[in-house]
Formats: sequence, structure tokens, C-alpha cells
Amino acid sequence: MFLRRQKMTEGDKKIAENTEAAAPVKETKPAVKTKKRKKTSKDFAVEFFIKVAITVAVVVVLCLFVVGIHVNHGNASYPMLKDGDLVITYRIGKLEAGQEIAYKVDGKTRFGRIVAVGGDVVDISGEYIKVNDYGISEDVVYPTTSEGAKITFPYQVPEGTLFVMNDFRSDVSDSRTYGAIPLKDCEGKVVLVLRLRGI
Repeated sequence: MFLRRQKMTEGDKKIAENTEAAAPVKETKPAVKTKKRKKTSKDFAVEFFIKVAITVAVVVVLCLFVVGIHVNHGNASYPMLKDGDLVITYRIGKLEAGQEIAYKVDGKTRFGRIVAVGGDVVDISGEYIKVNDYGISEDVVYPTTSEGAKITFPYQVPEGTLFVMNDFRSDVSDSRTYGAIPLKDCEGKVVLVLRLRGI
């Protein structure tokens, strides 16, 4: 029994040797290193202009749909805004009473504070302003008057519009003259003021 196993083992060795002799030997080729092309000044220029174009596109999209950049002319919103101030507005988000906003009238950008929204009833009696028969609390230091207004009070604010008044209440070039401002003409709420003059 031991001899049979030994003979089988020797036979297996011979088969393995014959198989190894018959199998072709593969030659391994050395890996060829490809040289990386050096960037030329033209490549750098192309990359630079692509980055500039992407940056400009992002800024344009932000300015059209997210933020607005304006320069305040006049003192209708004094003391919050002064003549020459650079004003940044945010276009996204709900507009509410008490917020300072930028809006357009006759193609010109103006600034004012939201006093009432669509559906509200605004009334001015003497130097006292009421919204829906309730007096409102404001940080405005100037008295409110209806003198010189081109609309009659009480005034029902139409849906989809805002009733806006200047912080400098003696200047009636706001909703007292133009009526309620359509939401589509609003440029967003004021989020940042950079004082460029009168520092």
C-alpha cells in the first residue's frame, strides 16, 4: 500500500513536470512611463478665462434672483438710509410689515418701509396711523401725516401689493402718492447698508 502511494506520487510529479515544460513562458514587459505634457501659457490663459467666466455667471445669477445692489439717492428713508448709501437687498423670503424694502416706481428705485400688506386697511388721522383699526408700533421718529396724499383714507390695500411709507414722513412720495406697490415691483428687503458718504 505504501509503495502504490509512492508510485502515484512519482507519477504525479512527472505529469506536473511535463505540464510546466509544455506551458509557454510569458515575458513581462517593463511598464512604459508616459511623460505628462507641461502646461503652456496658453493653457493657463484658457483656465483663467474659464474661471472668470464662471465667476461672472454666478455673480449675475445672484444679482438677478437673490440679491440686489443699489445706491440710495435722496433722504426719503432718513435716518436709516442717507443719500449716497450703498444698499444690499435680499429678494428671497416673505415680505412683512416693518421691513425696509427697495421698490421701483416709474423705472426708478426707491426705498421705504412696509406699513401694511394686501388685505389690510390703512387709516391716517392727524399724525396717527392705524392698520385694521389698531395703532402700530414703529421706530420712525417723524410724525405721520396724510397732507399732500393723492389717495383717500381709510385705504384698502389690494391683494398682491404692499403699502409703503418713507421713514421721513414729511416726504409723501410713497404709497400716499403712488398707491400700493405691486409685489412684482419690489426689489427685496434691505439687509445691509454701506455708508459711503457722511461717515
